[in-house]
Amino acid sequence: MPVIEAEHINKTYNTYKKEIDRFKEVISFRRKSFHDQFVALEDINFSLTQGECLGVIGTNGSGKSTLLKIITGVLQPSSGRVDVKGRVSALLELGAGFNQEYTGIENIILNGKIMGYSEEEMKKRIPLIEEFAELGDFIYRPVKIYSSGMFARLAFAVAINVDPDILIIDEALSVGDIFFQTKCYRKFDEFMKMGKTILFVSHDLSSIIKYCNRCLLLHKGRQIALGKCKEVVDIYRKILVDQYDEDNGLKSVTVEDAVVPESPDADESADDREPVMWKSAVLQNPNYVEYGDERAVIEDYGIINDQGEVSSILMKGSEYTIAIKFRFNEKISEPIFAFTIKDRKGTDLCGTNTMLEGQTLEETEAGMTGIVKFKQVMRLQGGQYLVSLGITSYTNGELCVHHRLYDMCHIQVVSEYNTIGVYDVESKVGYERIKRQGGTR
Repeated sequence: MPVIEAEHINKTYNTYKKEIDRFKEVISFRRKSFHDQFVALEDINFSLTQGECLGVIGTNGSGKSTLLKIITGVLQPSSGRVDVKGRVSALLELGAGFNQEYTGIENIILNGKIMGYSEEEMKKRIPLIEEFAELGDFIYRPVKIYSSGMFARLAFAVAINVDPDILIIDEALSVGDIFFQTKCYRKFDEFMKMGKTILFVSHDLSSIIKYCNRCLLLHKGRQIALGKCKEVVDIYRKILVDQYDEDNGLKSVTVEDAVVPESPDADESADDREPVMWKSAVLQNPNYVEYGDERAVIEDYGIINDQGEVSSILMKGSEYTIAIKFRFNEKISEPIFAFTIKDRKGTDLCGTNTMLEGQTLEETEAGMTGIVKFKQVMRLQGGQYLVSLGITSYTNGELCVHHRLYDMCHIQVVSEYNTIGVYDVESKVGYERIKRQGGTR
């Protein structure tokens, strides 16, 4: 039997260009409309049974938070029906339901009262909440001095220790440190084993795939997909790089899309078409750094997944290719093509170049164009990374930079599970015969 059932949920808002338009609409004898209508949610349908964990994903502004607020009763739908069975504990946004002037202890009691618990009942739960939050003496201080991470600790500790039937989390864990996040995810596992129901909104696609049974994808207020997490994430990655056609569904940029026919016998109509750029299908960094003498330039680049599609999202353990389309403006002796991948702190994690790989071009000339590809397997843990590209060469022993793109684009690695450290060592575990004291059994 469903514990959450949503049928044909719609949510619209009236928006006014000027504040006085709202007043004009109220006093209009002819009931003239002075507002535009914004559709936040359109025809959302899903059900969730006991013990399920449903992931909700989508870009910012897709309606995720609005949907959760409707489910928790904070907002009412414009039309449609939501039926929720059981006690709901929701962590919608940091600071929601907290009095900034109250101490952590006072806010624990306040939140409990909001959920229907008495002060005496909440006082019995304080030791459990205090132990999970690990705030020390700060729990006796006003929450207005808390950092976002401390807020997350207290809010999550309260949410999971009020014995909810349904736990709803909206991105609140993203501000906690890695140790606290690990602790929270362990609690997720415990909740699911206890038959609790979880509704989880996150941009961390690895966590969605690992912890959720199903996934709901929202885009511009519309329900795009509901089903197996991997399949829904595949659709989401198209949306992230603008490869989703709202009318016709998915579209994709492949390796061949960016290759302009050079043969004289090629279809003449192809010359009239605007060539598709690989880089249009990856998440580009607007704050990238570019420099060089431009004796050689990078005209285009792309991250190509194991399906032959240009994408910013890669599965850990899958084969991928970094492709660089180049042009020589002058003759250059033994040019070197390179790429590096960094973490968000700017630390170089991996990379290589054509000189290290023993694949340097020997003969070049002005006007020459081509594509160099680096193919490898993604071993990095699930997370977000930045890619840098470059073309260099040596002249009289000195390194010359022809074109460098620092932190040019962003990639997200999706993983079903992460091991310890930056990359997966792919350890193979095995046991030999184990002997117990007193003989083998």
